[in-house]
Amino acid sequence: MGKKKSGAAALRRGLLLPLAAAAVLLWFAVAVDSLESGRSEEDLRRLEETLRRSCVACYAAEGVYPPDLDYLKEHYGLQIDERRYTVKYSAFAENLMPDITVLENAP
Repeated sequence: MGKKKSGAAALRRGLLLPLAAAAVLLWFAVAVDSLESGRSEEDLRRLEETLRRSCVACYAAEGVYPPDLDYLKEHYGLQIDERRYTVKYSAFAENLMPDITVLENAP
């Protein structure tokens, strides 16, 4: 009868180890995905902030907001990864801050 208990205990240990390892791997995958999501959101926020600062720098230097993104790229060295982001830039008037929206493209 003692052998049956030890066989069952060995079987439980044999099942527990793979289950524990799978749980740890699952937890690690979720943590990595969460970090990647946070990084993407931070990159998006940083790009939008950079665009706004570039517009303000142009307004301070020239007295008008830039007419389009190409102007910022050409005169202020702005670089945008257009494969990753889509930027909606709408300038209403030279003395009003343009409407800027940054969207992340689907992978």
